[in-house]
Amino acid sequence: MKKYLAIIFLIPLLQINAQWDFSASMGLDFKYASSYRDYINSNFPSANKLKSFNSSINFTGEAGYRTSQFFQLGFEYSLVIDSYSTLIGAGGIYDISYLMHRPSIVSYYVLAGEGYKFKFGGGLGLRFVSLKEDIFTETKYNATGIGFLLKSEANTLLGGNLFVLLGLDLRYDLPGDLSSDANKRILNFANGENVNLNTISIGIKVGITYML
Repeated sequence: MKKYLAIIFLIPLLQINAQWDFSASMGLDFKYASSYRDYINSNFPSANKLKSFNSSINFTGEAGYRTSQFFQLGFEYSLVIDSYSTLIGAGGIYDISYLMHRPSIVSYYVLAGEGYKFKFGGGLGLRFVSLKEDIFTETKYNATGIGFLLKSEANTLLGGNLFVLLGLDLRYDLPGDLSSDANKRILNFANGENVNLNTISIGIKVGITYML
């Protein structure tokens, strides 16, 4: 009998602590990718040089489960889109573009109250890169590695269960060297090194969160 009474007593507590939230956002990454930058600037010189820090668009979706009053576990999927194009030779065009998929498991410390929720956390996950390079003919390359992140997020009530999201994150992504299906790698002839998309970035984002 005592066991059943304990279960009945715990059910309201579980309902209070258990909380799901689902978010979608978009933003900009300001990134430092030295191998990628040096390869383009050294091998395809033009007035349109890449700077030390460059921006790219990111889209993020996340599902989070609040395990206790102050802690939440989340699964985040972030997609980075970037491209570069310049003239080469006698009217030729050099194009390079890539997608970086960044799924991550994130652990948060949460501060929440009436109409607001702040989250501070960190995590890690796999990184998948799909890159296309067009030098008269197109070649596709891929890379797989790991990445780490720290992030903070502020959610302010918009109405009902809907919140406005503002976020900031710091990432260190290590997808490694790029290679084609034929195991061909991109070589930077200026320094004799294989090209990778290892990146340090600071990202800002805005979006919406739906909380249950």
